This record gives sequence, structure tokens and C-alpha cells, in this order.
Amino acid sequence: MLNDKTILITGGTGSFGKAFTRYALTHYQPKKIIIYSRDEFKQFMMQNEFKEYKDKLRFFIGDVRDVERLRRALNGVDYVIHAAALKQVPACEYNPNEAIKTNIHGAMNLIEAALDCDVKKVVALSTDKAVNPVNLYGGTKLVSDKLFIAANAYAGANDINFSIVRYGNVAGSRGSVIPFFQNIINNGGKELPITDYRMTRFWISLTQGVELVIKALEEAKGGETFISKIPSFKVTDLAQAMLPGCEMPEVGIREGEKLHEIMVTVEDSMTTYEYDKHFIVYPQMVWSERKRPNPSGKKVAEGFSYTSGNNTEWLSVEQIKELLKSLDLEK
Repeated sequence: MLNDKTILITGGTGSFGKAFTRYALTHYQPKKIIIYSRDEFKQFMMQNEFKEYKDKLRFFIGDVRDVERLRRALNGVDYVIHAAALKQVPACEYNPNEAIKTNIHGAMNLIEAALDCDVKKVVALSTDKAVNPVNLYGGTKLVSDKLFIAANAYAGANDINFSIVRYGNVAGSRGSVIPFFQNIINNGGKELPITDYRMTRFWISLTQGVELVIKALEEAKGGETFISKIPSFKVTDLAQAMLPGCEMPEVGIREGEKLHEIMVTVEDSMTTYEYDKHFIVYPQMVWSERKRPNPSGKKVAEGFSYTSGNNTEWLSVEQIKELLKSLDLEK
């Protein structure tokens, strides 16, 4: 799938970008991978981390806010993975204009540049926070998702499609609760604060996120949202797995936080189909230039929703302990 292809990753120095790059270079023979981001120090560090692949990697300093720079970077690119975003909920709330410029205007710029440069496939990373958003970050990602879906209407005769991959916080990533708990443990803490005892989350690894993006690159026809079937866990069980027998004071839910991660809403269910290891939400709009994809999966039941709270697969404390062993946590 990726053999002899040129791939560009926006926000490519982040955890996803590095994981995707490592996976692609290990399992495929891409022609070139372009890392597009605005932090030269992170690019320098990534160059050192991947120095054995220096002939396959290119590093572009650039911002998704700059459409002309994107056009230059996309020259000769086959596939684009859009991972660049402002993601920190409090930072987006305090700096809403900046979140809009990166997450919404950046999406618009990438779409325009991809259409102009004969890119073949674009996969944009979404988030559970874009579903029924309760904070500005989620709101901007909802708009971004809609822009990428609608972009298929503007493809015309171009051989290009745009699709979305949606998942929540990756286990062990900076945005997840795991490193927060680990920091408390490392500093000798004996209790782990729980915002709400009812809180649940999905468990997805970086590798699973990368594999879902590759599935989208392989299968997307245009406008689909790909969602992995993954297990849920209770945050209280995570705390017990990380520090058995610890006290768990309930401290109250934070602003802009949800009790459960939501991937598919009841409203989405009208065009959602189930497959062996994933769901696909197909676009509801039909454009004259593009026919709606013909789903081969099983249509979900009316009223279906998929959240970390109503999942049918749950991790036990012992299972969480085993999964934690695979994470690179600082002890």
C-alpha cells in the first residue's frame, strides 16, 4: 500500500507522526516520508532518532496556517496524513483564535493545497472530543471533520479522496491520564485522584491508531470516518492497576471533560456500518460528482451508539496491568 509512495505527515514530530513513520519504514518501502511541522528542535531530535532512515526522510519547516508553504511541501506527494492540531483543552479555551487558525483554517489550507497538487489520498486524524463537543477544541475538530468530508465534493475529476480516522486519547500519551498517575507514583504519592468514579475511557495503542490510518488509506472511497473496535476501562480500575490498594479521592470533573468517550452517536447510526474490527460512519450527503460508497459491512441497529460507557468489551484490572507493561512509562 505504501510501497514507492511519497507520504507527508503534518504535525509529524508528534507521537503519532513518529509511530507512523517507524511503522511505515519497518513494514513497507515508501519512496519518501516528509515531516511537516513548525518546531525545528523537534525535527532535529526526530532526525537523530531516525538517522538510519535519513535517505527516506525529509523535514519541512512549515505551518498549516501557511497555504503557500503547504503547496510547496505537497509537490509530488501521494498521501497526506493530517495530524497537526492544537489539542490542549485549556489552551484552546484561553486562546480560541489560535485554535481556530490552526484547527479550522489549517484544515481549509491543507484541503486547498491537496486539491491543487494532485494528492491521491488524505486522512485526517479526529478525536472523540469532536463528537457532541463540550469544549472549543472539540468544536474546532468537529468543523475540521466536516471540512474534510465536504472536500470530496470539490475533487471534480481529480483522483483524490478525503477520509477521517477517529479515536480518543492514546494509552500513555501526554494527553492521557496514565502519565499523570505515573508522575504521582514516581513522587511517592499514595493516592490517585479520580475526577468522577463513573468515568470510563477507551484503550487504544499508538500502533492500533497507525493501523487504522493505513486501513483508511487502503479502503476509503471518500467521506468515511473510521473507528476502531477497542476495549473500555474504568478509570478507577486503571488507578488500582497502577497503584494497587491506593486511596482514590473523588475530586470532581474538570471543565470541558466528559464522563465517557463518544465515537458514534445515535444520529451517526443512520449511516454507520459494523465490520470485524472497526466501524465506518459513511457520509450522509450525496454529491453529484461522487457516489456514496457501497458498504459491505453490517448496518448497525437504529438508535445504536458507541461510547466507552456502553461498550461490550471491558478490561479487568489484571488485563490493564499487562497492557501497562507495553507502555514506555518513566519509573
